[in-house]
Amino acid sequence: MPAPDNEIVLEARDLTREFDGVTVLDKFSFQLRQGEVLGLLGANGAGKTTAMNMLLGLTLPTSGRIEVFGKELHANRIEILKRTNFSSAYTALPGNLYVWQNLAVFARIYGVPNAKQKIAELLELLEIADLSKRVTGQLSAGESTRVNLCKAMLNDPDLLLLDEPTASLDPDIADKVRKFVQRIQKERNIAILYTSHNMKDIEEVCDRVIFLHKGKVVAEGTPTEIVERSAQSSLEDVFIKIARSGDIEE
Repeated sequence: MPAPDNEIVLEARDLTREFDGVTVLDKFSFQLRQGEVLGLLGANGAGKTTAMNMLLGLTLPTSGRIEVFGKELHANRIEILKRTNFSSAYTALPGNLYVWQNLAVFARIYGVPNAKQKIAELLELLEIADLSKRVTGQLSAGESTRVNLCKAMLNDPDLLLLDEPTASLDPDIADKVRKFVQRIQKERNIAILYTSHNMKDIEEVCDRVIFLHKGKVVAEGTPTEIVERSAQSSLEDVFIKIARSGDIEE
């Protein structure tokens, strides 16, 4: 059952992760509400991947707490993941299967009713119905990204984590991916956590953003608020300034 409007879907409290004595994420806290698209930004090494892995339950925090749908993640991981999904430009589906076979496998894992119809609808929605009988490992980057998005929507998630969904895509396909994300968010009012190095993505898709630098939150707000507070001319300039100095202030 979807969460009520404006309900907190995902909350992290003081998430900290250390690897061999090095603090990669330092007391990271945030809330993501129903119907909100939250951008998680930062240069390579800022802590985004570590945060994503912890939010998926793949990496345990050194300290801190994660609640999803009002329940502690690790004690209720299977129940929570049934209502959650994930897509990444850097995670490949098995390359030796046809596209329809990959999606059928995941549909069975998620217990999707009328799986054949659901798969056909998603392929059509993402304009890749013609890829159904293609070998997954032979797809282009843009085709693979959209197949991954099909996989991510099979279980009609209430929480969707997207890790750089437009990375390595040409402008046309990147635009189609952004429009797809905007469409499903509007139609289903789902909560989305979105990472990207493409500031056009963030400006078009995200309601609010968080900037990480060396594992710490250094800025949070709407894209417009952050640009105005930083006295920079664009969100991309803010990104560059944070990457170089660790702060948005002059």
